[in-house]
Amino acid sequence: MSFLVMFLEIVFLLFVLWIVLRCCVCLTDASGRCSTMIVLGSGGHTAELLSYVRLLPPAYSPRIYVVASNDNLSDQKASELENTHQNNDFLVEKLPRAREVGQSYFTSIFTTCYASIIATLLVLKHRPRLVLCNGPGTCVPVCLAAWVVHSFMRGSKAVVFVESVCRTRYLSLSGRLLYHLHLALVVVQWPHLVKKYPRATYLGLLS
Repeated sequence: MSFLVMFLEIVFLLFVLWIVLRCCVCLTDASGRCSTMIVLGSGGHTAELLSYVRLLPPAYSPRIYVVASNDNLSDQKASELENTHQNNDFLVEKLPRAREVGQSYFTSIFTTCYASIIATLLVLKHRPRLVLCNGPGTCVPVCLAAWVVHSFMRGSKAVVFVESVCRTRYLSLSGRLLYHLHLALVVVQWPHLVKKYPRATYLGLLS
């Protein structure tokens, strides 16, 4: 049933993007910097992703953190990281959850569509050249929107999904969707996962 919800979300989001992007022109960026959107998933996913972000050079800025609307802890952790590095070129955007814990699959169709619209507007607003994410379904609407918007942008751009180190046998639901739909470069942290998912990229243990 969750796959059906994700499928309906993707169809709806593609329709919205088609309408919006008909009026878009090619975008360029000659600043030499890489605008980076980082989608934080909450809890352990946030801690894991921020450990990778900590290694990014200053050129990966401005940084736009996307967190769930009720995830104040991830908001706080992202701000703490940037303030530690005395980087003021960042901001935190809030995204409504596609589905709350315990929410019915039927009503989640509507909340997913709403979250997809907001995700699309965020991507169009910031036009990130790199989208970096891991973890739960919060990142899927953002990755889909970024994948479509990137087709209208010149120069280097990428959507990268780093699978959690905890995923030792199979990709997560988000990882499988992004992998099979070719929406992101999927990075895995265990070599045997590449045998199951040949298009994935293995870089060793990252944390």
